[in-house]
Amino acid sequence: MATARVRAWLAPLTAQRRRLRLWRRQVVIFLAVIGPGLITSNVDNDAGGIYTYSLAGAQFGYLLLWTLIPMTLILYVTEEMAARMGVFTGKGLSDLIREEFGFRVTFFLMLGVLAVALGNILAEFAGVAASLELFGVNRYLSVPGAALLVWWLVVRGTAQSVEKIFLAICVFYLAYVFSALLAEPDWVTAAYHTVWPTLEWRSNYLLLLLALVGSTIAPWQHFYLQSAVVEKGIPRERYWETRADVLVGSITCMVIVFFIIVCCAATLHLAGRHNIHSAAEAAEALRPLAGPYASALFALGLLNASLFAASILPLSTAFVICEGLGVEAGVDKSFREAPIFYWLYTALIAVGAGLILLPGTPLVRIMVLSQVVNSFLLPVVLIFMLRLVNRSDLMGEWRNSPGFNLVAWGTVVLMILLTLILIYLGLTGADVSLSGPPG
Repeated sequence: MATARVRAWLAPLTAQRRRLRLWRRQVVIFLAVIGPGLITSNVDNDAGGIYTYSLAGAQFGYLLLWTLIPMTLILYVTEEMAARMGVFTGKGLSDLIREEFGFRVTFFLMLGVLAVALGNILAEFAGVAASLELFGVNRYLSVPGAALLVWWLVVRGTAQSVEKIFLAICVFYLAYVFSALLAEPDWVTAAYHTVWPTLEWRSNYLLLLLALVGSTIAPWQHFYLQSAVVEKGIPRERYWETRADVLVGSITCMVIVFFIIVCCAATLHLAGRHNIHSAAEAAEALRPLAGPYASALFALGLLNASLFAASILPLSTAFVICEGLGVEAGVDKSFREAPIFYWLYTALIAVGAGLILLPGTPLVRIMVLSQVVNSFLLPVVLIFMLRLVNRSDLMGEWRNSPGFNLVAWGTVVLMILLTLILIYLGLTGADVSLSGPPG
């Protein structure tokens, strides 16, 4: 009788322990799967992106914060599509495009991705040079050192070790949060413009809007994410962790963008510093306005973001080209097993770092236009993805839902319309530039 009472008394504790063990198991499994989504989303906050966000805050204050909510939704939907295709087909995006649409289509798509990626890689090494010059380090030392570091990290590492380092790097984006707090912004105004859209039909506003989309939702990231998911070997039954990984990555990415824009709106815009020519100039301009600590944190965030993206962008491009050609690719493979993959990675780093050291390279134009061209290429990549992800013979019951199709196709239409409007403004003599204060 006493034994039965003890068992009855212990039963809730035993059930609680079982639930706790199950919860711990789920957390461990989630931590094992998390990585590709968080890394891919946050690497978009690179040197070119940070310059674009800084410019948005400097020129328009808090007015463009409303774009972050729809961009978070679009980023999640499009990246989730890529991750889902990777898990349920076991193939990268370039592989699928080549198999379903032919090599000729894939070849021209590869050329477009290569051209855009090269411009972005240049921007990353420009960010390394500019950020370390603020601390007195000459670019002829910083750029070769950074190139060697990112090359060694990927070529000598394994997929697991590289992913752990990339996840650790994501933490350093918090520097922008502290930098914004030190700037003492008007939080009420920032919150208002985050939820209430402010549209303007001027060319510099639209160009910056396109650059913001191209900075946060770049076409190359879908190729990298799908390849990373395939290389990680995530089983179908554990796909929910990958979906959560993509959601966390999309939200954290936009949170960092929010704080960068707020920081520059609260300082540069209010002080009339509407024209900045690099993210490093924004960091330097913060010094008299928000103090040396805000400036240093902003510069360190730029260095972290530039090194991070300088590792990922060449890697993503190598994946795109090798999968399109049907040759071996993967960080877990040795140089001998995947020579084309590693030589492409090496060449992209060498070219990107080398061009930055040449005198007269138009770094600012490269950084901004690379983000704008991202937005031009994005609808093309999304059309291929939508054609693939909605095929019943390829995805079965894991095809897109009507809601996902609505968001993705709406993004395609919107990006094409914005591009056509921008072209029209340019052809009719409007000043399509990012210079000068808004007015």
